[in-house]
Amino acid sequence: MNPVDLPLPVPRRVPAAVDTDALERDLCARVDGEIRFDAGTRAAYSTDGSNYRQVPVGVVIPRTVEAAEEAVAVCREHDAPLLSRGGGTSLAGECCNTAVVLDWSKYCNRLLSVDAENRRCVVEPGIVLDDLNRQLAEHGLQYGPRPATHPNCTIGGMIGNNSCGSTAQAYGKVVDNLHRLEVLTYDGTRMWVGRTDIAELERLMSGEGRAADLYRGMAALRDQYADLVRERFPEIPRRVSGYNLDSLLPEQGFDVAGLLTGSESTLVTVLRAELELVPVPAHTSLVVLGYRDICEAADHVPAVLEHQPAALEGVDHQLVHFQQEKHLNPEALKMLPGGRAYLLVRFAGDSEEEVEERARALIDAKPDDIDHTWYGDEQHMHELWLVRESGLGATAHVPGQPDTWEGWEDSAVPVDRLGDYLRDLKRLYEVFDYGNPSVYGHFGHGCVHTRIPFDLESEEGVARMRAFVDRAADLVVEYGGSLSGEHGDGQARGELLVKMFGPELIEGFERLKGLFDPGNRMNPGKVVRPFPLDENLRLGPDYSPWEPDTAFSYPHDDGKFSRAAARCVGVGKCRSLEGGVMCPSYRATREEEHSTRGRARLLFEMVRNDSPVPSDWRSHEVRDALDLCLACKGCKTDCPVNVDMATYKAEFLHHHYKGRPRPLAHYSMGWLPAAARIVALAPRTVNALAALPWAARVAKTLGGIAPERDLPVFAHQRFTDWWRARGGPRGDGHRGEVVVWPDTFTDNLQPAIGRAAVEVLEAAGFRVKVPQQTVCCGLTWISTGQLGVAKRVLGHTIDVLREDLRRGTPVVGLEPSCTAVFRSDAPELLPKDPDIERLRSQTRTLAELLAERATDWDPPAVDARAVVQRHCHQYAVMGFDADRKLLERAGVDADVLDEGCCGLAGNFGFEKGHYEVSMACAEAGLLPAVRNADGGTLVVADGFSCRTQVEQAGTGRRPLHLAEVLAAALRGADAEAERPSPPGLRALLPLAAASGTAVALAVLALRRLTSRR
Repeated sequence: MNPVDLPLPVPRRVPAAVDTDALERDLCARVDGEIRFDAGTRAAYSTDGSNYRQVPVGVVIPRTVEAAEEAVAVCREHDAPLLSRGGGTSLAGECCNTAVVLDWSKYCNRLLSVDAENRRCVVEPGIVLDDLNRQLAEHGLQYGPRPATHPNCTIGGMIGNNSCGSTAQAYGKVVDNLHRLEVLTYDGTRMWVGRTDIAELERLMSGEGRAADLYRGMAALRDQYADLVRERFPEIPRRVSGYNLDSLLPEQGFDVAGLLTGSESTLVTVLRAELELVPVPAHTSLVVLGYRDICEAADHVPAVLEHQPAALEGVDHQLVHFQQEKHLNPEALKMLPGGRAYLLVRFAGDSEEEVEERARALIDAKPDDIDHTWYGDEQHMHELWLVRESGLGATAHVPGQPDTWEGWEDSAVPVDRLGDYLRDLKRLYEVFDYGNPSVYGHFGHGCVHTRIPFDLESEEGVARMRAFVDRAADLVVEYGGSLSGEHGDGQARGELLVKMFGPELIEGFERLKGLFDPGNRMNPGKVVRPFPLDENLRLGPDYSPWEPDTAFSYPHDDGKFSRAAARCVGVGKCRSLEGGVMCPSYRATREEEHSTRGRARLLFEMVRNDSPVPSDWRSHEVRDALDLCLACKGCKTDCPVNVDMATYKAEFLHHHYKGRPRPLAHYSMGWLPAAARIVALAPRTVNALAALPWAARVAKTLGGIAPERDLPVFAHQRFTDWWRARGGPRGDGHRGEVVVWPDTFTDNLQPAIGRAAVEVLEAAGFRVKVPQQTVCCGLTWISTGQLGVAKRVLGHTIDVLREDLRRGTPVVGLEPSCTAVFRSDAPELLPKDPDIERLRSQTRTLAELLAERATDWDPPAVDARAVVQRHCHQYAVMGFDADRKLLERAGVDADVLDEGCCGLAGNFGFEKGHYEVSMACAEAGLLPAVRNADGGTLVVADGFSCRTQVEQAGTGRRPLHLAEVLAAALRGADAEAERPSPPGLRALLPLAAASGTAVALAVLALRRLTSRR
């Protein structure tokens, strides 16, 4: 076959005349999977991590590889465009298109087999890299390439992008770590492909059918373009741009799997992959070198490479400064050596002596004026590596800085020219008035990452962005580099490829596309015959978002909800399956719409004014996506750009239900503080009624409460009543006054915690005060979106506390969620009230107060092991460092869990319809840890929700508050949780007697009335 006979793709601008109703109907009838053509799903998948946006036709979530094959067949019958998607973090626009999206990540995520002897495994495309490596660990093996998104990127996405990461220094790109791929063409041809020797190639070409045509076509392409490929493909380790025609060369073994790697879903659908594995290094060490500037650091890279590092990363002072501004990795930043730019050099080896020897050799060889630090322990190395892996999030939405964007974030040049390239790139920044953006990246391979303050909302700004990228592409070509060093071409670089490869090779790429996908149905408009780089922008000159009035002030987003809704940059960390808190509902459901990113996308679509989602607070799509948000605030800290979905949810609910009936749970649990005041008049009677099955069922039905839940038991004596009966403060109070905040949960449900806190604070030398009037932080009204009530409640609280606040008296919060309201929510609800600011700055947790104002106080010796569950709001707002240190000082061997949210999350886990997700969150880590703890191990949880979840899960354990642990140790007693218990039926006798008396009086009155007649 002569290559000139190969068909070209059809013009990309030919619209796909797809009958979406018929397509959806056939997919539902024939595909074993979830078929989503609703507006909410389409909006959630409308963009990736790039500057681009294209609303898909629909989304298919196949349960099996065979189901995906059937979905492709249905799409073919309807001539519908198709796109495979993994983690959806692509930065060049290759993961968004007006097509049917195949999302592999929910179900097709299995490790199918492991051949440890030959170091290979077979996987489905939806498996997450970190999850794969966790399963391979028992064999002492791992998959080598490791992008910064390793907690959430999928193997299928890595294959589509030809991903690399820092470990590519040692192991190469994905293309270097594949044995075979099972692929499916749009026309239905399914086959395994890989390296092909001459005899096998001849056999395959001599056959009949579509597979033989493909092999004959590939051989013809090889013969036609081999010399051009050798001439024009840059000889650098990070050439990711373009199709891998070099894989067809004889010296590469006619590797069809290599050819298809990095093709970004434009040629085939990957069904399974056989990966080549590497041993997990036995020992590693990390040397960090400090330089005067990043260009000098780049100049030194060739010298460092002589020491054969396993990874070599560059970081400039801007990245460090931005992390300082955003309070990211504070401890790691302290470990950096002197300088304004850094090389992070990791060594790996079979022995500690080997890596130590290589690290010493590097240190001995470096110039004397270059400072360094050196670490060999996993904790410090991990913390320092996060400085580099936080790059994308750290450079986005920096306070006081213009927003930065992708668009030229991934160039690569020969290593020996890296320093000069960076100098020229910085000069180009100056020419276009882009200031001094941070540059960092995989310097050992000459790959540079950056985010640039493009103006993507005006015609002039977009034109300037286009002109810059055009000049930058010329610069890379002059240096013999690649437009993409790992993120792929997609739409961002597709039209620039002619600069790098020339028109003849572009024609070769188009012929390859025509061979595999002659109808141009596979991810059309990407890589070849691409959309222009300034089309389909997520923002663009026509972007004019809806700017609604809001209850919160959004101080970090210029007071605009539209900017808050656009904050997400698509990194997808909320889709990670372990570590941190974010995002518990995604971990339970594996649904994009139930990740922080998915919800942020829907909110962005809601304000966009040109979307499947209407620009209206009444949007059902947004409401449904927010329904499973636990409002845990984990994203406020874990998200690299600090998306605060709990706040956005409260804002949305406030407007969504304004002027109309709310869900029953908003009344029963949103108004819990008010209800608790009424219950306090007869708590024994209320508890006894709640213990009756029929009464509990009625109460749960009327309150919108999950039938699986036990109703809380109210205390017979509230904490504030105990305080008044006690007669006020005791002790000498030499450390000054503190106000103990009587939150609703401590006051009405578990007052023993308040009593314990008073005991500890007085023992530490404080004079304790408790507000004499009924007060509340407004938490339950905030979480249910009743923000008008919350503001009034906070206003009353300020009136009660005003004198103490103006005297500078600290306020000690015992319930983390209420403490977080004072530290975070209240200032954003009432931003102009100076007393609210005083409340924010003076509110402390118990541990924080003792750490700051009782530094010489020795806590009592507890001397016990403990499993500790951090409350999500404390994790996100206050932090846990003070608690960790206090536990250590008290002799507690604390296992502070990093297992995510407990799943109850205030009202969430009590609401009808949420029980299953709530328990799935708990079973992901917290409950197994509690069950595995022996009887002598304490279970400590400061949050009422966390304690309740453990108690109601049948673990047989009653968790303790930190105050209870310390108070018990002060008394020399064993720490035991004192909780109110449901009373017996005898508690109903007063009610029965009163009811009987009322009935008797009524009967008597009726008789008298009758007798008079």
